[in-house]
Amino acid sequence: MDPAMIIKKLIVAIIHSDDAPGLVEALIRRGHSATVISTTGGFLREGQSTVIIGTSETNLSEILRIIKTNAHARTQYVNPLPPVVEPGELYMPQPIEIEVGGAVVFVLNVDRFERY
Repeated sequence: MDPAMIIKKLIVAIIHSDDAPGLVEALIRRGHSATVISTTGGFLREGQSTVIIGTSETNLSEILRIIKTNAHARTQYVNPLPPVVEPGELYMPQPIEIEVGGAVVFVLNVDRFERY
């Protein structure tokens, strides 16, 4: 194996589930592989995807660029949960605008990598 291609970095990217198919397709087109895990979390408890990518040091900046290009932040309107009110009171929630999507990316050093 070419020493420049030895896995030295592990990228863990948490993205909106709507962005996962496009990101994986873009990675594959550029010759990278990834593992996608469906996850849930964040403010709205919406579907997210955790994308795990092992890479060499030389491919790190390209992969980060691909993630940035394919994980889009966007705004969404949601109705907040109503507060506890006294009997007879009326609470009309107003939708609030929040930002969803984008990516949270962790880049970890890999001490050892083996493929069986």
